[in-house]
Amino acid sequence: MTVLEDLPDLEDVVGADRPRLRPSVLIVGLLIALVVACLAAAAIGAYEVPPLEILGSLLHRVGIDAGPVPAGVGESVLWDIRFPRVALALLVGGSLGCAGAAMQGTFSNPLAEPGIVGVSSGAAVGAVTAIVVGVTALGSWSITAAAFAGGLVTVGLVYAASRSNGRTEVVTLVLTGVAVNALAGALLGLLMFMSTDAELRSITFWQLGSVAQATWPKVAAVTPVAVLGFAAVVLLAPKLDLLALGERSARHLGVDVERLRLQMLVIVALLTASAVAVSGIVLFVGLVVPHLVRMVVGPAHRVLVVASGLAGALLLVLADLIARTAVAPSEIPLGVLTALVGSPFFFWLLRRTRASQGGWA
Repeated sequence: MTVLEDLPDLEDVVGADRPRLRPSVLIVGLLIALVVACLAAAAIGAYEVPPLEILGSLLHRVGIDAGPVPAGVGESVLWDIRFPRVALALLVGGSLGCAGAAMQGTFSNPLAEPGIVGVSSGAAVGAVTAIVVGVTALGSWSITAAAFAGGLVTVGLVYAASRSNGRTEVVTLVLTGVAVNALAGALLGLLMFMSTDAELRSITFWQLGSVAQATWPKVAAVTPVAVLGFAAVVLLAPKLDLLALGERSARHLGVDVERLRLQMLVIVALLTASAVAVSGIVLFVGLVVPHLVRMVVGPAHRVLVVASGLAGALLLVLADLIARTAVAPSEIPLGVLTALVGSPFFFWLLRRTRASQGGWA
């Protein structure tokens, strides 16, 4: 009885920052914005396709004979280039947004992000190693599996190195991630030195990040991984709310904290690695999106995870649209564009978090 009386009220902790927007309003708004963004991304480009023809083409593909359809070239542009690219951007952005929310909830800190702690670069090393060595044992899944293995090993190393006396120190986690990113960069440089010209072009793709090489087989390969990972995070989200009470309180409420953290880290590695396997390194989506969503809707993780996934997908669809149209006919690498936006945001967030905690010491 005494133990329970000492525990803080869950509603007080999780709802400490009262939501300024109802969750249902945010989710519906994000879904509408996502549909509009996808239509715009499919319509705009070197070959313009009117939105009505896009809708007509979609309806005809599902057997509904209604609305105008694009001419032969337009139909090919939509289904062979635009739609796979939009679908891949949706999956990658959603995976990274969801992974970022999970990482921040697991470590109870808005500075935690898959890219910051080295998961993205570790997954890239795994994927690039598979390219250079020529691993094809799993067919179209070979690079995805190699990226997942690299991300899993990386996150395991960072997690182990950041623990001290049974606790995970966030500052040590970030600093260890910096070191791991540097090591991964060195390994990528070594692989570039060892690679052929054709392999070097593929490695450059991984370093800069892009969904320009999107195909339906890539979409099919990453979809089950993204859906499974997203569903797992949503199912575990209530435990993250309990973890927000503090490790001791969460244990009293029946949460196996270490097991939960390991589960979440494996899921984060799965989501991030699958995204990196098809798009290369796209940094800061997992940092910026969950933090902005949290400011709007509050910290309850089930809503936060779903909204972060939708907002991440929306951000990457729009970012990819800007990347391929801002300096047309050239294309800005997607990872470069997100880093240009995300780096100043991370600097601001770092200073804000440090000030709110009265310094790191």
